[in-house]
Amino acid sequence: MARVAIVTGGTRGIGAAISRALKAQGASVIANFAGNAEKAQAFSAETGIPARCWDVGDHEACIAGCAEVAAEFGPIDIVVNNAGVTRDGVLHKMTFEDWNDVMRINLGGCFNMAKATFPGMRERGWGRIINIGSVNGQSGQYGQVNYAAAKSGIHGFTKALAQEGAKYGVTVNAIAPGYIDTDMVAAVPAPVLEKIVAKIPVGRLGHAEEIARGVVFLTSEDAGFVTGSTMSINGGQHMY
Repeated sequence: MARVAIVTGGTRGIGAAISRALKAQGASVIANFAGNAEKAQAFSAETGIPARCWDVGDHEACIAGCAEVAAEFGPIDIVVNNAGVTRDGVLHKMTFEDWNDVMRINLGGCFNMAKATFPGMRERGWGRIINIGSVNGQSGQYGQVNYAAAKSGIHGFTKALAQEGAKYGVTVNAIAPGYIDTDMVAAVPAPVLEKIVAKIPVGRLGHAEEIARGVVFLTSEDAGFVTGSTMSINGGQHMY
């Protein structure tokens, strides 16, 4: 029987690539989204992957959304916490709303989705949770104290929850992408993007499919001895 997987932010960018890759590996994938219903519908029509709308920063919405998915498709075995937003700006210009939106969605979403699914995984003795962090959560980034803090928090969250799940067959890992050729990065001004690429040793942006391949491995049976880890996929931009 196919494993049931939810990918948050799963209809665009890195999330869409992850949804496609997990489906190709035989999972029953549900792609979560919070906005742009038109693109979500187009994604579902193209891929056959059902899309479900809720805000991962809303705790009760996550509980209800996951319950509905489980009732329709079966117990949830795999969660990929990919949904995220940016509200960039230097601290002295950053509003509380800019800070709170990023923390609520990027980090809070990981807690909310885990709270909705981890207990069932624990009871059934198998589960995979993959949290999408960021190179900027590892190294920091000017003008992103909110985003860097949230993504750094994801890495700590991953290690702590991994310790809780290990003896129950539930692994919890993170992937920290570098700069990937998504719409978000495409919006960066060309002169700035050139400087970013110049700092990447492999000399190019990453591809969403490269992140997806990491997720496929970490959700597989072959990765049963991997937990509490952060896989850096950044072209050598940050090494530690």
